[in-house]
Amino acid sequence: MADTTDTAHTAQAVGSPGTTDTRHPAGKVPAPPADGTTAEIRPADVTGLQRLLRPRSIAVVGAGRRAGSAGRAVLRSIRAGGFAGRLYAINPHAHAIDRVPCHPSVADLPCTPDLVVLAVPPAAVPGAAEECGTLGAGGLVVVTSRLDAEQASGLLSACRRHGMRLVGPGCLGIVNTEAGVRLDATFATRRPLSGTAGVAVQSGGVGIALLGGLSRLGIGVSTFVSLGDKYDVSGNDMLQWWENDGHTDLAILHLESFGNPRAFSRTARRVGHRMPVLTVDAGRSEPGRRAAASHTAAAATRAMTRQALFDQAGVIATRSIAELVDTAALLHAQPLPAGRSVAVVTNAGGAGVLAADACAEAGLSVPLFDPGTAAELSALLPPGAVTANPVDATAAVSEAQLRACVDRLAQSEAVDAVLVALVPTALAAATGDDLTRALVPRGPACRIRTVAAVLLDQSVPAALLPAGDGRPVPAYADPLSAARALAHAAAHARRRDRLPGTVPELTGIDADAAAAVVDAHLARHPEGGWLDPLACAKLLGSYGIPQLPWEWATDEDQAVAAAARLAGPDGRVVVKAHWPGLLHKSERGAIHLDLMNASQVRAAYRDLDTRFGDVLSGVVVQPLAERGTELVAGVVQDEVFGPLVLFGLGGTATELLADRAARLAPLDDRDAHELITSPRCAPLLLGHRGARPVDLRGLEQLLLRLSRMACDLPRLAEAELNPVLARPGGVTTLDVRVRLEPCRARNPHLPRPR
Repeated sequence: MADTTDTAHTAQAVGSPGTTDTRHPAGKVPAPPADGTTAEIRPADVTGLQRLLRPRSIAVVGAGRRAGSAGRAVLRSIRAGGFAGRLYAINPHAHAIDRVPCHPSVADLPCTPDLVVLAVPPAAVPGAAEECGTLGAGGLVVVTSRLDAEQASGLLSACRRHGMRLVGPGCLGIVNTEAGVRLDATFATRRPLSGTAGVAVQSGGVGIALLGGLSRLGIGVSTFVSLGDKYDVSGNDMLQWWENDGHTDLAILHLESFGNPRAFSRTARRVGHRMPVLTVDAGRSEPGRRAAASHTAAAATRAMTRQALFDQAGVIATRSIAELVDTAALLHAQPLPAGRSVAVVTNAGGAGVLAADACAEAGLSVPLFDPGTAAELSALLPPGAVTANPVDATAAVSEAQLRACVDRLAQSEAVDAVLVALVPTALAAATGDDLTRALVPRGPACRIRTVAAVLLDQSVPAALLPAGDGRPVPAYADPLSAARALAHAAAHARRRDRLPGTVPELTGIDADAAAAVVDAHLARHPEGGWLDPLACAKLLGSYGIPQLPWEWATDEDQAVAAAARLAGPDGRVVVKAHWPGLLHKSERGAIHLDLMNASQVRAAYRDLDTRFGDVLSGVVVQPLAERGTELVAGVVQDEVFGPLVLFGLGGTATELLADRAARLAPLDDRDAHELITSPRCAPLLLGHRGARPVDLRGLEQLLLRLSRMACDLPRLAEAELNPVLARPGGVTTLDVRVRLEPCRARNPHLPRPR
């Protein structure tokens, strides 16, 4: 939290006074541009970030006299960083701070600042923001944290009223290392290295860690924005800025909330075609939705929802800051791998095994080389070398031999990347060889494949080996770190190059009939709840989702008559109990299978009536379905992300095996295809061990129609089709559960997470 206890609503200023001009707010003339300022950005300029991130003048409000105050630390950072424009400070209790003359208030400044940093107590923030807006400031960076609802509303209202962009509150500050700006408006202890990575984070601590890691690797940052509570400026804004700023080639985000996931997805997907977009997937350990009852809703955790967003947006989601920095090193230094096949080269067999295992664990392949490639490598390496893949060059390999081997593989069509795992040996030391020099290419055209290294004795987790006029080679201390970085790079290349999907036109949909079902239920049950089987069937029928025939019975005679009408060629039927709130029939013993005649149907009904008679509403009678693969398809409404469609292995084992994938609706045809092919059970659907594939077209249609239903009906809280029976001849829903809830009103005056 920013220390603002000694920072009354005040300010400080340095720079020559401006001239009065009634065309500007408060009669102030904006400070002139600094020499060398980069040309203005279009279209990101429409978001109003130009004055915020490329300011020509800055005022710091609340630069306290105490050395430990946040405002004073920000002021010191701006001065020490060599800011190219005018700097002002506001503090009525001091004449000067750090040789910066102080002004008593924002209104007393000699010119209108583009950017104002607020480091004042929470109660003073709304008034300070209003004063800045009245003066005509372009943007605010609010480092003050822990605003209450009234203070937050006042801050946001002032910014909206005066058209100011807002970073924060509760943020670390902002950085722009462009030569014409040289802005470091943070209270971090170390100044970040100038570079090409754009960084936007909500957590200041995460930001400090990322800045340190990127600086240590020599990647550096172009722009850094600590978003804090993210009342206004968001990850979407920063992606658009980096897309057009002419300095950024790597976008890094750490976001704890999303106000407009669909806008983020569209923007990230577009920006991802120009540069990699990376994030740390925070919040994976949050428990599932405790109030959820269906398997689908219980599975729709925050982690799965965020992963669906990142997958569809083409964002590289890592599991830790270290993994993100490792991946950034590879993406910054090397070309993208065209696929997932890796050649492993080592001077020690054990190190090669570790590297190959790490590749397999990360989802990469280590293919055997063909005889021709193996023979070529044997000619390059010492006697006794193993050239199958992994390549064991032996401890006797020289620097020249290792270089020849790596260069040969880096030009090969047999693999997409080369991973070299090395350990120090006395043999190399005795000859004066440095095997790490063999990793560095002789020239920019020497290698066309991705090359990475594992140096088991390396003292830092990741480093970039200098390369002269060639590409630096990332080196890792842990084989798994290298393998994960390669896997992320390969996945990014695949997503970047894939063709965009389309949302197909669906026939046979009656959205009005579906809405009538929802309206009728909520009219009877304003609090919402689970639909009965008839309403569920009407809902699915309105969207053309195939269902196994069924009939409703409220006594044993009706059940017997229904069984006679529905029984297939073998005469077998199923009887399922129903009452409001019943979800998992198998667990309750509320289903009877393989009923072959009227007496068995009658006995089944009597059993259910005896055990559940006090709550039993009736039974569903269905023909016994043919054999097939049991799947689950469902949807859950998320109040931020919207509908999430889930698909995977179904039946009674769905929760135990947890084999499922998810995508945010609306699904396009590519999303539906990836939902089907992502779970571990996918080989069963595609034709495993000579079996015929199931009706994949029918599965895609079912998922697309489920997606459309969820998008059309925002009051559909959750729906689960389980099991969905998939066979070569078709796809059928055997059971369905649907829960509705009334729309929830939101207070429009509170800040919305962005």
